[in-house]
Amino acid sequence: MLAEALAARLGAAIVSVDSMQVYRGMDIGTAKPDPETRRRFDYRMVDVADPEEEYGASRFQAEGRAAIDEVSAANRNVVIVGGSGLYFRALVDPLEFPPTDAELRAALEATAGEALVAELTAADPDVSSLVDLANPRRVLRAVEVQRLTGRTPRARANTAAADAVRGYRSLLEFHAIGIDPREALADRIVRRFDRMLERGLLEEVSALAPRLGILARQAVGYKELLPVVDGSRAAEKGRELALAATMALGRRQRTFFRRDPRIRWISWQDDASKTMQSAVRELEEAGAWIS
Repeated sequence: MLAEALAARLGAAIVSVDSMQVYRGMDIGTAKPDPETRRRFDYRMVDVADPEEEYGASRFQAEGRAAIDEVSAANRNVVIVGGSGLYFRALVDPLEFPPTDAELRAALEATAGEALVAELTAADPDVSSLVDLANPRRVLRAVEVQRLTGRTPRARANTAAADAVRGYRSLLEFHAIGIDPREALADRIVRRFDRMLERGLLEEVSALAPRLGILARQAVGYKELLPVVDGSRAAEKGRELALAATMALGRRQRTFFRRDPRIRWISWQDDASKTMQSAVRELEEAGAWIS
């Protein structure tokens, strides 16, 4: 893996920004490095929560930044790898995650959607430019945050932090490499998923099924195979849906990261040494120190 090769070259620790590798036991389906590899390369932010927990971006941000601070305090570099675009930006950019309240959320869910829209527009007649008022989930969340913080969506959008996020101005200095598989993406996804099945992914999903919380159950692959293990979906159909979901996720990730002007892109190559050479060349051109 490129991240491990760079970490070895730099004497760095690795911080994973995979939103599902945080969960213990979700090993095969998240392509999690084995325990020996994680020890050897000092992986952080892997196996930090039980699958029953609701481990979201706000908690990841706090714990991930603490991990980076710990490594940096030892005068070591950090290689960030993965995964979730939101989790990556939560570490390096001034993203702010408003609070939530389960009791308030339940009350809002019992409120008519028209009333929630009216509450938002009363506070800001032009709120539709910031919140999709046809999306009930987004409306509910906007009202929840407005009530908890006293700040309208416009007030939150006009902060210095929000402006920095929109402008891709980071809190941490970093150099980023993106690997684009291009036309090889589909074939790689099929081969990767079938290897997971051969390694026992169905058995892993079956063992974890009673323990998966709301967020963990949404993991690509697990979500599509849960009906297979409970007998309500044929195995081949589960595989078909999981592959389609993985393809869609890959496209979304590519679109998300492609928007970030700070990332320098290289093409995927089957020869790992050539991929490494391309990455080092790009990093050196960006001004990164690679020994």
